[in-house]
Amino acid sequence: MLLAPRSITGPSPGEGRAVEPPSSTLIAGTPARSGRPRATSRADLERLGFELFARQGFDETTVDDIAGAAGISRRTFFRYFASKNDLVWGDFEQQLARLRDLLDAADANTPVMDALREAVVEFNRFDATDVPWHRQRMQLILTVPTLQADATLRYASWRAIVTEFVAKRMGLPTSEVLPRLFGYTLLAAAIAAYEHWLADEEAQLSDLLDLAIRQVTDGLGAV
Repeated sequence: MLLAPRSITGPSPGEGRAVEPPSSTLIAGTPARSGRPRATSRADLERLGFELFARQGFDETTVDDIAGAAGISRRTFFRYFASKNDLVWGDFEQQLARLRDLLDAADANTPVMDALREAVVEFNRFDATDVPWHRQRMQLILTVPTLQADATLRYASWRAIVTEFVAKRMGLPTSEVLPRLFGYTLLAAAIAAYEHWLADEEAQLSDLLDLAIRQVTDGLGAV
């Protein structure tokens, strides 16, 4: 949907269970253990952040908690992420670039909605071992009120890529209603698919996205 699933370094919890940190994980208020390597990559900080969010809750977890668990300073944390909210979204700009690349690679003879559906489904494919992490990430993005302001801005960036693709295909400016309608509609379909996926652990995300966008296509007519 809004971001390509991305593996987070470290043990992956089993799907269907709460994402709990391994016993060696440092939590808020616990000093770094002697000999423990400091977490000095985005992936390490993401993993520790998500472990703490699962244990303490997103709003209750502070940047200091994450930095302390990683054995780094607040200043070092902010070299990797602009905020705690930013950590949840991962490498969002790189992910958007991949979505744009998928759409740019679409066959010019493929109908617009088919090209969009194929790109969004492919964009959201990931290994089974990454399912728990991606579920936790999307659960936060879609349900935590304090993340909604960030979500609104990032949704706009995601929609813009769809709008630009549709406008180019139809020979219209991006300011026209129709390309913008496609951006909003596709986003709504993707969110609906993700909400269903989060509620049903047996469901396959790619199947839900494919179905949702096909139903939208039927509603709009073949374009």
